[in-house]
This record gives sequence, C-alpha cells and structure tokens, in this order.
Amino acid sequence: MRAGATEAKIAEVATAPTSELFDESEKAALEYAEAMTFTDRKVGEDLFARVRAHFAEAQIVELTAAVALENFRSKFNVALGIEAQGFCLIK
Repeated sequence: MRAGATEAKIAEVATAPTSELFDESEKAALEYAEAMTFTDRKVGEDLFARVRAHFAEAQIVELTAAVALENFRSKFNVALGIEAQGFCLIK
C-alpha cells in the first residue's frame, strides 16, 4: 500500500479483469502472474504480447522473478508449516 495501492483496489484484485480501478498494464501483469501461478494455465503468446505492450524487457524480467519468488515462498512455507507472521494485515 505504500506504493500507492488503495484498500479498495486491493479488495478488487480478484475481479481486476472487469474492475475499472485497474488500468490495462495492471490487468496484464495480474493475468501474467496468475498464468505463472496456477498449474492449469500457461503464459501463451497472446498474453505475453500484451505484457510486452506495457512493459520493457527489464520490467518483464523483474515481474517474472517477483512472481516466481512468491510462488517459491508459497510452496516452501507450506511444506515446512511456516505461517504468516502478521506483518501485512489486510482487512
């Protein structure tokens, strides 16, 4: 939230594709992150083209690394039974 996301925007992440709170670059980034995360999805050529239309190559690499790291942490923490530490409280 320090980077500028409002609580209303965070609450609408699940409905971002149809939300007016998100611009096209944000929608593309979120769809990309979901395609990387969900095992039943892939980053297809059409999606990657949309991502490239909004982000520079270095930004795509950074986004990809950030999503991959969070996916790694998710799997790692679950396997070891590590629970949230309560640093990020979202209502």
